Amino acid sequence: QVQLVESGGGLVQAGGSLRLSCGASGSFRSMNAMGWYRQAPGKQRELVATITPGRNTNYADSVKGRFTISRDNAKNTVYLQMNSLKPEDTAVYYCNAVLSRSLGTREYWGQGTQVTVSA
Repeated sequence: QVQLVESGGGLVQAGGSLRLSCGASGSFRSMNAMGWYRQAPGKQRELVATITPGRNTNYADSVKGRFTISRDNAKNTVYLQMNSLKPEDTAVYYCNAVLSRSLGTREYWGQGTQVTVSA
């Protein structure tokens, strides 16, 4: 069974940094696009950043210049380096991955990790 497991969330003061990690485990052939999404209380889940197998990246305007997404294909892991954090970055952050399996591709979600930024 394929799983995405996130880590690295926590409480940080405004201006601080956190690094999120998401590892994929289980049986699959390859990782396609991967990304991070977030959901704040009372709001819809929104895209934060995505990265393709060729390492092309895409960011939400609200995090450009502050967040960096990267991936290590050998470790089946995607990272999100978050710098200059703001209180409005407070949310549950979810890892997303499209993985290739023997019967085709499928999208997976992690369980979420809480990021809280205090003013």
